Amino acid sequence: MTSAEGSTRLAGVDPNTPSIARVYDYALGGTDWFAVDREAYEHLKKVVPHQDDVGAANRRWLERVVRYVTRSAGIDQVLDLGSGLPTQKNTHEIAQELDAEVTVVYVDNDPLCATRGRELLEANERTHFLDLDLTRPTDVLDHPAVGEFLDLDRPLLLMVCGTLHHIDDDQDPAGVMRRYVERIAPGSYVMISHFFDPAAEDEYLHGLARQAERALHDERLGTGRWRTRAEIRAFFAGLDMVPPGLVELHDWWPGGPALRTPWPDERLILGGVGRKP
Repeated sequence: MTSAEGSTRLAGVDPNTPSIARVYDYALGGTDWFAVDREAYEHLKKVVPHQDDVGAANRRWLERVVRYVTRSAGIDQVLDLGSGLPTQKNTHEIAQELDAEVTVVYVDNDPLCATRGRELLEANERTHFLDLDLTRPTDVLDHPAVGEFLDLDRPLLLMVCGTLHHIDDDQDPAGVMRRYVERIAPGSYVMISHFFDPAAEDEYLHGLARQAERALHDERLGTGRWRTRAEIRAFFAGLDMVPPGLVELHDWWPGGPALRTPWPDERLILGGVGRKP
């Protein structure tokens, strides 16, 4: 029995329909998932068998960026949108390793994420979890608790990692990001990782991206978009890109020399960091 099986009493938790948050939890070795979530992820792996490595690469990239922004750039407040279920090396644990004064606010509206987040993530007075919908920037930024925990007149780190590719085009993800960027203070940083369709850049990887997208939709997740470089770049509108720009995750300030050639699966996700001038 997984720990999610004890949560079916929670409003909105359906053990018969996969949830992207629980699918990711399964992928990262967590326990908050149902059989249907495992099945969805294993179906995806039939197309991209090294998806475990993609998840691990995303977490390593997240660690590198959070350390850079909080230590080198001096940012002491973080807004983590679509944070998902608690896992190993959560954002606040990374940010507070050397500086306990970093405040982290997590936002997610998945019912299980909200419950587990409050149970596990509110580890200290500088760590908070809010049940809000990230696709409604005004509701998030005007929420009293956000104003209580974060000073929006000062620079912050806005994290949107592995999240925007689950917002469909008809929800206007570029518009969502534009409204966040308009509201955050100058000097703020925005970090985004997103599934990538190389399109004309690489015919083989383009085909693999299309297959992976179909695989997610096969499993009733009804979400998951592998977007082009131009589409992902649009999410950084109004920001100055921090070198090396929008790149494959292993190319963004790697921790050392590459020990192997990346799997094709690992090349189907890009990450970048922008700074509001």
